[in-house]
Amino acid sequence: MPSPRRFLEASTSLPLIAGWGWNLSVYVGLFTVLLVLMGLLLWMLMKQLGNSATRGSVKPFVNFNAKHDADVLRKAMKGIGTDEDTILMLVAARSNDQRQEIKAAYKKAHGKDLGKDLRSELGGKLEDLIVALMAPPAIYDANELHKAIKGVGTEDKVLIEILASRTCDEIKEISKAYKKEHGAKLEKDIMGDTSGHYQRLLVILVQANRDEGVDESRVEKDAKELFAAGEEKFGTDEDKFINILGNRSAEHLRKVFDAYKKIAGCDIEESLKDECTGNLEALLLAVVKCAKSVPAYFAETVRESMRRAGTDDETLIRIMVSRSERDMLDIRAIYKKKYGESLYSTIQEDTDGDYQKALLYLCGGND
Repeated sequence: MPSPRRFLEASTSLPLIAGWGWNLSVYVGLFTVLLVLMGLLLWMLMKQLGNSATRGSVKPFVNFNAKHDADVLRKAMKGIGTDEDTILMLVAARSNDQRQEIKAAYKKAHGKDLGKDLRSELGGKLEDLIVALMAPPAIYDANELHKAIKGVGTEDKVLIEILASRTCDEIKEISKAYKKEHGAKLEKDIMGDTSGHYQRLLVILVQANRDEGVDESRVEKDAKELFAAGEEKFGTDEDKFINILGNRSAEHLRKVFDAYKKIAGCDIEESLKDECTGNLEALLLAVVKCAKSVPAYFAETVRESMRRAGTDDETLIRIMVSRSERDMLDIRAIYKKKYGESLYSTIQEDTDGDYQKALLYLCGGND
């Protein structure tokens, strides 16, 4: 039988050779380092999966260097003439978070405001697009809403598009940004510029307080109440449509719409077109479409921006900017399936110049 000392040497040869012996703290230290390394690898893997799982056409630039990008943009604007190609290619290929880092690096390195320099060097629709890309999403939406409310006449289509399509969390951030940027409450400004049932639904949407999940016990009841408020009676109970469509979750509403179709024998959109008019009809339809599919809503909206008489560049820019990191790939797929041509090719046909190039970069590819 081997002595205890020989048994110890045989069973722990590596630690003993290294002079560690049975030092428990060494094992604990090694184990801790191993756990940290595994955790770091897992975090990197999850981050990569998260980036690849997004349905946007614009993703974070891999070899990103904010200082380098800031210097490149400065060089593109310095001296005689402006290198628009460099500007649009760089800005369109960076995520919004990265653009904010570039703005900070630009100010630190060159003592100037990047947004102001871009405005002074660019012009027309390209300027509008690049400046829009440089704004954080909540601030961009807040500015679009402020412009829609405070401009000459109310741009109702902007109010409808943004408030019908954004999530509750996004609308809360937009409201905060609106107050900070413009010194007023979004709800108050909306109330001062709209009226009636249309105003009431807008205010409900601004509250960003939709129910969560699906309440199975209310699905059939909500469908019957919607039917009773419209198709089943003479006149329309707009309040009932507003309360249900403005407060239920998207998941719940999709089940309500299915139940409604069985009761009424038609889609709820058909009923809304028969029962409502004007801005209220447009807003209710947008809410329904977004509850069913936000990408499908934007595929239709971006189509309308280019296929009517004259291009609605403001709407086109707003959609391409706001959806490029969210669901542009889904919008493209739905667009191709529904209209038989790619979004990319439609943009090519309907726009030109550097403005077209930037839009195509945001589109991300030809399907």
